Amino acid sequence: MSVSSDLQSVPLRRYPQPSAVLQLVKPHTWFPPMWAYLCGAVSAGVSPSGQWLLVILGVVLAGPIVCAMSQVANDWCDRHVDAINEPDRPIPSGRIPGTWGLWIALAMTVLSLVVGYQLGPWGFGATILGVAAAWAYSAEPVRAKRSGIWGPALCGLAYETLPWITGATVLSAGAPTWQVILIAVLYGIGAHGIMTLNDFKAIEGDRQMGLRSLPVVMGPEAAAKVACWVMAVPQALVIGLLFLWDKPLHALGVLALLGIQIGAMRVLLRDPQGKTPWYQGMGILFYISGMMIAAFAIRGL
Repeated sequence: MSVSSDLQSVPLRRYPQPSAVLQLVKPHTWFPPMWAYLCGAVSAGVSPSGQWLLVILGVVLAGPIVCAMSQVANDWCDRHVDAINEPDRPIPSGRIPGTWGLWIALAMTVLSLVVGYQLGPWGFGATILGVAAAWAYSAEPVRAKRSGIWGPALCGLAYETLPWITGATVLSAGAPTWQVILIAVLYGIGAHGIMTLNDFKAIEGDRQMGLRSLPVVMGPEAAAKVACWVMAVPQALVIGLLFLWDKPLHALGVLALLGIQIGAMRVLLRDPQGKTPWYQGMGILFYISGMMIAAFAIRGL
């Protein structure tokens, strides 16, 4: 992984700008895995009394450390694509000079493993999986993001399913129930659609660099329809399971939130590229709210 000659024309600084480093770790992306870890802690059905340090440490690990590391690794591996799509980003703009992006990603990888070790064997194992998924998503030779199917799937499972199961495992000091695992997997699958919408902002660069995201392969309209179905169907299955497990009020709560999302999806499908930022700011809020309702529903099972 070396700096390509196509970035040599950018005036390089000696050290990174502090503001550029903050932009590189993308704090706005930390919330989903942090929230999923909290959902896992809630769904474990174990009182956090005396374990608040594990809760706080896990939330910090999921967001400001592992997720931030994944963002830095992705920006480093995507510096050539970003030079086309968003040349003002920290690395292609030169505000993160030379190989600083790589070294920051590697240092945060080590930090992730050190902090993850403090969560015990289950937490440490999950941290290893999370770090491996982050690099497999972005870096050669795997670079799962080349595929519009496997890339969002890996990202969704790493952002939602893995931290959910980790939170439940760490709090209960053992393997979670099969109901917890099933709900966590369903919400991770649904996140595939969210990750597909995230690819809309990079269609031109992805096309030029040979990345086969769903918006590139299928076109924006068809890809948006697929994303909506992928987000909605797992939630419908969660609703059915909650009714089956005698949690009707929780099921109705998730159903109401899904109904709001479907209304927002109808707006999104009228103009997928134009309305995707709006949907990401509004529709996803109801998705993650349903996650917490489901977590409270299964904590007593």
